Parts: sequence; C-alpha cells; structure tokens
Amino acid sequence: MIPKSAQRFLDKITRTKWTRRQGVPIYAQAIVAHFGRDMNIAVSKPDLTIRLCGPRGFCAGVDRAIQIVVLALKAYGAPVYVRHEIVHNRYVVEGLEAKGAIFVEELDEIPAEHRAQPVVFSAHGVPKSVPADADTRNLFYLDATCPLVSKVHKQAMRHNRLGRHVVLIGHAGHPEVIGTMGQLPEGAVSLIETVEDADAYEPADPDNLGFVTQTTLSVDDTAGVIARLQQRFPNLTAPAADSICYATTNRQEVVKEAAPGCDLFIVVGAPNSSNSKRLVEVALRAGATKSVLVQRASEIDWDNIGDVKTVGLSAGASAPEVIVNEIIEAFRSRYNAVVELAETVKETENFLVNRELRSIELTTSDMAFVNGE
Repeated sequence: MIPKSAQRFLDKITRTKWTRRQGVPIYAQAIVAHFGRDMNIAVSKPDLTIRLCGPRGFCAGVDRAIQIVVLALKAYGAPVYVRHEIVHNRYVVEGLEAKGAIFVEELDEIPAEHRAQPVVFSAHGVPKSVPADADTRNLFYLDATCPLVSKVHKQAMRHNRLGRHVVLIGHAGHPEVIGTMGQLPEGAVSLIETVEDADAYEPADPDNLGFVTQTTLSVDDTAGVIARLQQRFPNLTAPAADSICYATTNRQEVVKEAAPGCDLFIVVGAPNSSNSKRLVEVALRAGATKSVLVQRASEIDWDNIGDVKTVGLSAGASAPEVIVNEIIEAFRSRYNAVVELAETVKETENFLVNRELRSIELTTSDMAFVNGE
C-alpha cells in the first residue's frame, strides 16, 4: 500500500512531463528515495557492466611503506612521525593518523620530547640531506623508500660516478624527483619533462650523458622523450634496467586493454598521485569516452553520469582496495551491475620491511583499514 503522502506526490508529478531513463520513470525513483523502501513500488535498475582491472591498487612498494608505519606503531608505540605523506592517498594518511602516526613536512617539526620516537621517510624517497639531518638531530629513522625508487637513485649515482651528466625524465616538484636529484651534487642533474624540453636542452658535453626516469611516468610519453633525446644525443647512455616500475607499466597495460568501449572509466587515486593521473590519460587515449579520477565514491557525479552501459574501474598504486569495493557497491545500489575482471598479469612481488621490524607480527586486522576484512 502506497502511503497517502507518496500517492499525492505521485499524482502531482504525473501531471508533468515524465522523463525516462532506461525505460524507468525517474520520478518513481525519486519517490522510493524520498519515502523509503518499505512501500510496494518496484523500480528496476538499469543494466551495467563494470570492467574491473587487474592488477590495480597497491604495488609492493606502497604496501611495504604502509606496513612499515603500522609495524613501527606496534613496535614503538604512538606517536610515529612520517616525513611527507607516506604515499599519495588521503584515505591512507588519515587511516594511519587514526592509529597514531603524525605527518610532518620537515624534521624540525618533531618536538624535542618525541625525538626518541621513530620517524619514517616516505615511499617516494628523500634527498641525502634528509637522513643526514636526522643523524644531526639524533633521530631514529626508518626509510620506507620503495626499493625500485632506490634502484633509480643507484642508477643515477652510477652515471655520475662514471663521469656522465645525469638527465632525469620526470615531473618538476614531485617528491620522487626531488629525492632523486638530491642524491647527487647540485648541478649534476638536468630535469626533462617533455619532448619540447628535450628539443631545447643544451648540455655542456653532449657526448657524455646518462638518463634515468621517474618510476611513475606514462610509458608511452616517456618513450617519446627518450627517443627525442637519443635522436639528438646518440651517445646518451641508458640505465642498466628500465626505470619505470613494473607496477606502473602493468596498470597502464591493463587499462589499455579495458578502456575501449567504456562509456566511463574511473580511476581511484589522489590528485597528487602521478601514476593515478597517468591512468586517466591512458584510458582516454585507449578509447574510453570519458575518464575521471576520484578519491571516493562520493566524488562520482551521479546526477550527471548519463546513460552508461560499460564502466571501467582501476586504481593507482597508492589507492586502497576498500575504496574500489566502495565504488562497486555504490554502482550496485544504482544499477544491476555485473563485474567482469580484465586481467593481464598477476603480480607476485613482495618487498621486505626494515630489518628492525621483521620480528613484529603483521596481522590481517592490522591492514584491514586499507585492504578490507
């Protein structure tokens, strides 16, 4: 039985021009939303296919960095200080803050009474000056730099040791770029962001150059910059191994596979996450009609989502799986959604935490705030 108030509302709107979506009166949907589900109104949901990308979300380096903070809190108690966001994701940062982590931008923000507490360096890496500053202040620090970022540091230092000027391909101001440039003396590294930068670059010794790249770049864009540099400087020396990390490459490749035919492609990630923003670009280039970056389901513009039948879904390397699940459930509440897995490769990489923390047990419940139950 429809409540009288609902019936009056229904009578009123039926005197207006009805608008239909997928054959379902949107006014009927409004009634259900307004008066609750306890009345006997059947409203069918439009069909939707969600192409869920795999791999997606946390890479081994991000997972390790978060584990280091969690384990440090278990081993040493709160507070544990973290210099810069441990990874570029606000949800993760707030989850760690709830456990007792305190995030600072510089080491001088740590009060004197807490200098015996550990400070963790973020997964993006830091200049050499930061651990040196920590030593001067007698701080106990744990370095959570991703091992693949550390590999780039070593590649840059090797170029420098062999007398080559280092060309770093990356984004100005990104913490990883700041950390990599900070491994070498000032003036030893030149930053190139675009093909136009490569065209304009005039090194002092064109025959004695070596390059490395930021780990989270677009594979295709970076290939274009490298090709232009190699064209201009035939003796340019490549690093011993590819600098762009496996996780960046894998996530971009599966998005390329999943994006064609998608009316909308959603990438879960933060606006300051380089690898997440690249996934949005990759989806558009690969054929998605529209691609957006969101941090939570609440950021999806549900009122203007339009007539979508196929939605792609991926997550940047610092985006937790709980938000992916949140978005899937948000679609299921609005659509008759079927999830199809688009998977190109299974990732098995696992990076060990710092030696000081390996004896501390890490439980499923410890990581439930990002991985879910």
